[in-house]
Amino acid sequence: MVNSAAAVRLDNIFHALSDSTRRAILRDVAVREKTVSQIAQPYSMSLAAVSKHLKVLESAELIARERRGNFQIVRLKPAALKPAEQWLAYYEKFWNTQLDALERHFQGEKA
Repeated sequence: MVNSAAAVRLDNIFHALSDSTRRAILRDVAVREKTVSQIAQPYSMSLAAVSKHLKVLESAELIARERRGNFQIVRLKPAALKPAEQWLAYYEKFWNTQLDALERHFQGEKA
């Protein structure tokens, strides 16, 4: 079993992305940074529940929180998604090869 820091980081990223609310939060803060209250507004959950989602995203290093006066500002850290992108890119080659073979199979059936 691999327990390297890179593997743990990738696990944290995929865990954070496994929840639809957290993916939606990432989408929201990708457009512009927002306060925690602004992030919570479209969801029917408490600020405490939203804060738990933010902690998961923060532990995966996908977001950063910054205090400005009385507000906590949340922003996306897009570079943190790079390990997940690289992991998926490795398997994309396999998927493309399989899809190309399937396309050739169907083209052969049409002929």
